Amino acid sequence: MRAVLTTAHGDRSVLKYVADYPEPRPASGEVVIDIAATALNFHDIFTRRGMPGIKINLPVVVGSDMAGVITQVGSEVSGWRVGDRVLVDPILREGRFGMLGETVDGGRAERLALAPYHLIPVPDAVSLEDAAALPLAYGTAHRMMFIRGQVKAGDTVLVLGASGGVGVACVQLAKMVGATVIACASSEAKLAKLKALGADHVVDYVKTPFKQAVHDIVGKPRMDRSGGVDVAVNFTGGDTWEDTQRCVKLGGRILTCGATAGYAVSMDLRYLWTFEHDMRGSDGWAREDLAALMDYIAAGKIAPVIDAVLPLEEAAEAERMIEDREVVGKVLLKP
Repeated sequence: MRAVLTTAHGDRSVLKYVADYPEPRPASGEVVIDIAATALNFHDIFTRRGMPGIKINLPVVVGSDMAGVITQVGSEVSGWRVGDRVLVDPILREGRFGMLGETVDGGRAERLALAPYHLIPVPDAVSLEDAAALPLAYGTAHRMMFIRGQVKAGDTVLVLGASGGVGVACVQLAKMVGATVIACASSEAKLAKLKALGADHVVDYVKTPFKQAVHDIVGKPRMDRSGGVDVAVNFTGGDTWEDTQRCVKLGGRILTCGATAGYAVSMDLRYLWTFEHDMRGSDGWAREDLAALMDYIAAGKIAPVIDAVLPLEEAAEAERMIEDREVVGKVLLKP
């Protein structure tokens, strides 16, 4: 079987494409799927580089976002049959830690054996490629925006890092429910794509500090409830937190699901209490988020943004595109 192995922690040279990886053999309580597509996430790169406190047995087949078709069904499996189209929810359960494609083999291969609790049926109106793009980025965004953030029609939403997988999803979901979106990214090309996705205002934060741009667009937050945004999405962290606070109106929300630029942030407590800000963390997704997203796709309400589709053997190039931040949306690998 063809697969791509992450053989050690390090740079992209530790990725190894092989044509003779052992075929998966399903246990009685497992199924085997033919993988149609696997989406990349920055989490794959963190796994390759090594994450403090997380022990990973190497080599491992990385890839947590995947969809495919069931080709074998174990003798003790019920409710699933050969030919079923499925999305994989990669979170491990039953006393196991981590995710498929992280602590155990995942989707950068032709086939995978896995427990049925990972499976979510894919509607006929949803392509397997679109389904594969969902879990880590769109699932995380869905929970953060709607379950935790309660974004609704009429809100003005600021999205930092809007061109990445989660950021793009936040832009699309906010527009889907009728919010006004201010999207921040680092190049004219990315901003043009975000504008095409429906962003009402776009900000090149390399040229203009995002705080200044937000104040120019909606005004400074004031105690009479004028100015500022209703919701700020900041999974960047680092040195962006205080400026984010200065963009959010009285009674507004700041949402986060990560800290790509650093988790140690400086906070201005005066803004927290004076403007009665509500800071809400959001961690991952639930199966219900993924099912809801597929319903949106089937109904034509959103379409996952897939920037590029590469063959499996070009996994290193796909990771380079992510690391060099050339991508708007998702990159997929197809066996």
